[in-house]
Amino acid sequence: MIKGLNVKLQTLRKQYHLSQKDVANAINVSPSIISGYETGERSPSLENLLALSYLYRCSTDYLLGKEKELFVEAIDTSHMTELQVQRLSAFVDSLKTAREGS
Repeated sequence: MIKGLNVKLQTLRKQYHLSQKDVANAINVSPSIISGYETGERSPSLENLLALSYLYRCSTDYLLGKEKELFVEAIDTSHMTELQVQRLSAFVDSLKTAREGS
């Protein structure tokens, strides 16, 4: 188990006012898997870790404990098409990559 991951996952889920079932549906797993992540009995696969980071709008580095602080700035994408959301996400990722390279 990754130290502190279970607490971060539970805290983020509660901050987003989601149930374990909501999270499970969002990343296409069973609610018992989410429960296992949050109790520390299970560790997410890389695919599920990435899906959780997208869902909670945080980096995998934060979830894994590499980054100590959570920097989240929410953007309302509810009125955007899926393509617009994908392009926005790609743009934000490019800014992160550019920042890391400087």
